[in-house]
Amino acid sequence: MIGDQKVLFSGMQATGNLTLGNYLGALKNWVDIADEYLTFFSVVDLHSITVRQDPAELKKRARTLLTLYIAAGLDPEKNCIYYQSHVSGHAELAWILNCFTYMGELNRMTQFKDKAAKHADNINAGLFTYPVLMAADILLYQADVVPVGKDQLQHLEITRDIAQRFNAIYGDVFTMPEPYMGKAGAKIMSLQDPAKKMSKSDENPNASIYLMDDPDTVIRKFKRAVTDSEAQILYRDEQPGIKNLIDIYSASTGKTPDEVVKEFDGKGYGEFKMAVGEAVVSVLKPLQDRFAELSKDKAYIDGVIKNNAEKAEYYSMKTLRKVQKKVGFPERIR
Repeated sequence: MIGDQKVLFSGMQATGNLTLGNYLGALKNWVDIADEYLTFFSVVDLHSITVRQDPAELKKRARTLLTLYIAAGLDPEKNCIYYQSHVSGHAELAWILNCFTYMGELNRMTQFKDKAAKHADNINAGLFTYPVLMAADILLYQADVVPVGKDQLQHLEITRDIAQRFNAIYGDVFTMPEPYMGKAGAKIMSLQDPAKKMSKSDENPNASIYLMDDPDTVIRKFKRAVTDSEAQILYRDEQPGIKNLIDIYSASTGKTPDEVVKEFDGKGYGEFKMAVGEAVVSVLKPLQDRFAELSKDKAYIDGVIKNNAEKAEYYSMKTLRKVQKKVGFPERIR
């Protein structure tokens, strides 16, 4: 809580290309709830380097992601949209919190195990302490709520554990963040393997719809989407491919799954896939048009980056100075 306003923090990594799943599952949801909170939406580029990145590509993707936040409908005058790496408090607080986090807690983190398996040649300390940096991201702004999916709840739990431990020693320093799961975003699955989430890192380009995909590409990918041989458009777990397409159509049109099933009763998969593709094209077009417009205005985006970094720095320093004082660091002479 800052003043009388509850604080919301969230962020995305500046790696890969954002998918329809990222948009319908998170970004669109941020836009829908942003007016209810004092918000901090970060491009979490510090997290990105736990895996080796091409520097020029990372820089480019970070700017693209920040621009997409705005193109999706987040007003940078009302929402603090910034690069994590531009606010030193994230790294400074993470170091302090590392000293209040136990190895056993980090050993239990499932994401570390998953990433270590994928990047066996680069199991670095940053990968291991990634959850502590995430805790610092959240606690730095005294966030009351953090929009999370079920797969991210473990990170919020360790954040709460660290905050509780610190507060028990030094008093009421950190706000205890709660998961925001009220208006849950749609969970969009892979078009080629509906048992797993649509992912930026999927090696099969037909598995994901990317936000910058042109209409022909979108339609083609939906035509190739995995379905089944039942020839019925029903919303049930036994038909994961069709269920996923219904979820996508629902999220794109605002209709309920039941309404979608009624709309396509007796119709074939080909017709349904085409309708889903067209609905998605309609969702993406305004976002793509706005992104193209914003990308041409370098001065505007540069201004957003500068102004929002200063705003994030201001709020982060309030917490960081308090924490530094609590642990006994000498006060700065001004």
